[in-house]
Amino acid sequence: MEGRARAIFGVTSTRKVHSAMKRFLRYLATFLGLVAVPAGLAVAQSYPDHPIRLVVPYAVGGGADLIARTIAQGMSKKLGQQVIVDNKPGGAATIGADAVAKSAPDGYTVLYGTPAPQIINPYLLKKLPYDPVHDFAPVGRVASVAHILVVYPGVPAKSVKELIAYAKANPGKLYFSSAGIGATSHLDAELFKSLAGIDIVHVPYKGTGSGVQDLIAGRVQMTIDSIGPLLPHIKSGKLRALGVTSLARSPLLPQVPPIADQLPGFSATTENYLAVRAGTPAAIVDRLNRALNETLQSPDVREHLAAAGVTPAGGTPQELAAMIQSESVKWKKVIEISGATAE
Repeated sequence: MEGRARAIFGVTSTRKVHSAMKRFLRYLATFLGLVAVPAGLAVAQSYPDHPIRLVVPYAVGGGADLIARTIAQGMSKKLGQQVIVDNKPGGAATIGADAVAKSAPDGYTVLYGTPAPQIINPYLLKKLPYDPVHDFAPVGRVASVAHILVVYPGVPAKSVKELIAYAKANPGKLYFSSAGIGATSHLDAELFKSLAGIDIVHVPYKGTGSGVQDLIAGRVQMTIDSIGPLLPHIKSGKLRALGVTSLARSPLLPQVPPIADQLPGFSATTENYLAVRAGTPAAIVDRLNRALNETLQSPDVREHLAAAGVTPAGGTPQELAAMIQSESVKWKKVIEISGATAE
């Protein structure tokens, strides 16, 4: 071996052979490093080279689906590849989330997230098919969606303070509807109940529609749910709006104050975001994040979202990670206090 080294490096002493071999190995390591870096960069630079699947864990036509389609259209233009919405409803959003958790970490399968997959389900469901913390990498926030507190007109309350006073004077006599156990309409009301220190009774429905029908009929007396489905009934006078769940007023109903104005500490918005499979290269995550933020800055997109009562968000993956963490702490406490569970 040493003789071959002498022949290769053209030296005669053992010391010189060892020195020459060390130099050669350093040069080789440097060369291989230079070759590897452009190869990694090439993958990121070529992304995306085929369509991207945006998995929405809800049915077609729902609020999340409509926002996702607006975002997908805008991001398609920014990325130069089609972003295709793939609806995978069921299992309290676990079916769609699991599909992303088990996808390749290449940025071609993206989760359209709401509070359910990573924030609420870990505390509401006994078992998840994925790890809500370690199976996903944050991309960026999409939007915040405010809800609204409404009551049946027969309830003698025209403000949040009056409603709280009425509930305290009539414990257990006010019934609130929700779109189901663990739905944001359920947990928003549980947060309201906890902060106000009142005794109101939960009546879960299979979706918002049937609950609204019973609310209009007076079979339940209040709900905190999405503004869109409730807006026509508020305008017609069939329901009375008392407050919005965000800290700012909604452009759809600017005359309705935030609940927090009369119940300090109350804040509840549905946060929508994008995430990918953990292990996706950082350069690809950054590419998706940049396309998302550019889309959210588009006047057409902002106008479309505002018309639906949705506030565009944006920001960095790190900011999204912090939001998921803080919201998880908040809603874990609400779920524990309420005793809510779902199979």
